Amino acid sequence: MSDEKKQKKEAKMQKHRERIEQKKQEAGLVRKIVFTIFIVLLFVIVGVGFTAYQYVMGAIGPVDEENEDPVLVTIPIGSTTTSIGETLEESGVIESATLFRYYVRFRSESGFQAGDYQLSQAMSVDEIIQELKEGTVYEEFATTFTIPEGFWAEEMFARIGSQTTVEEEELVELAQDREYLEELIERYDMLDDTILELADQVVPVDEATEESDSYVREPLEGYFFPARYDFVEEEITAQMAIEAMLDRMEQELTTLNALNGSETAHQVLTRASIIEGEAQNDEERPIISGVIENRLTVGMPLQMDPTVSYAHGERLSRTLFEDLEIESPYNTYHVTGLPLGPINNPGAASIQAATTPEDHNYLFFYHAPNGEVYFNETLAQHEATVNQFREE
Repeated sequence: MSDEKKQKKEAKMQKHRERIEQKKQEAGLVRKIVFTIFIVLLFVIVGVGFTAYQYVMGAIGPVDEENEDPVLVTIPIGSTTTSIGETLEESGVIESATLFRYYVRFRSESGFQAGDYQLSQAMSVDEIIQELKEGTVYEEFATTFTIPEGFWAEEMFARIGSQTTVEEEELVELAQDREYLEELIERYDMLDDTILELADQVVPVDEATEESDSYVREPLEGYFFPARYDFVEEEITAQMAIEAMLDRMEQELTTLNALNGSETAHQVLTRASIIEGEAQNDEERPIISGVIENRLTVGMPLQMDPTVSYAHGERLSRTLFEDLEIESPYNTYHVTGLPLGPINNPGAASIQAATTPEDHNYLFFYHAPNGEVYFNETLAQHEATVNQFREE
């Protein structure tokens, strides 16, 4: 081999060695960069985790260990974990309602009691939870009344009058007082001038005539939530009773997100009241709500029998053809669309159904004597179903 060839081979090997060395250096640099990034990320993760840990521990600890001043906190009947957290945060005894809710869920805590509590900012979340679980039991309340779902306002007032020291007449008078209604509109998001328009049309049932058969009985019809109400006072006022029921209704509407849709609270409660009057169980409610939605969409009269009873001001055991003739803005055989307002005071399940109707094509339903409900898409199918039971 000539010297020239040896030199070329040596040069080629030298370049190969240099490339290998360069790759080693590059690989080492990459490893250093990756390691550095890993260390930085590790510190970031640890830092974030520590910060989050500190935040959570601070949120479940006392708001102010030195402040033992008593804070009176009232937890109403039927309060959810969410509403309890919001009440505690508003009272200043916890840092965050959201963290309270998640902490309670994480700990699987339950059994919170309604009642009045003396808490303080020096208490931890764990201590507050324990206090709420050992709190006032229902039997310790001095005054209690219970309102069933679907009651009319006048039936509610009669029930309250019979179970408390409040006179039924006081409730009727206050619930129709225009000045008081204006105050309520300022206080409650669910109320608007619609109730004032209704108040202007109030005609007592015993004063209604054939010329005034479109009377309004109660401007706040539909806005009283049916539930059990407990008070520590032995004597309550009409205002306390009315506002307890309004408070609970607004709370339920907020919890069910019923105030954020395209319909007003009045429209939602009107739908819900019809569902409450028609449905025999919770399974039927969203389906009936879908029927109402479908009829409104096609411009078909709702033709719901409970609205006829309300228009007459009496609970009809059977709705006869002659009953349908009453010309009332509550009678959905007479008017197209929703009636003038709610026809009773609906519960949470009916309100939920009103805001989330089931998607289907039914336009008709029939409650048969055997207790079953039959849904149909066409009038011919509906009539066939009705005739089947009439023949039996």
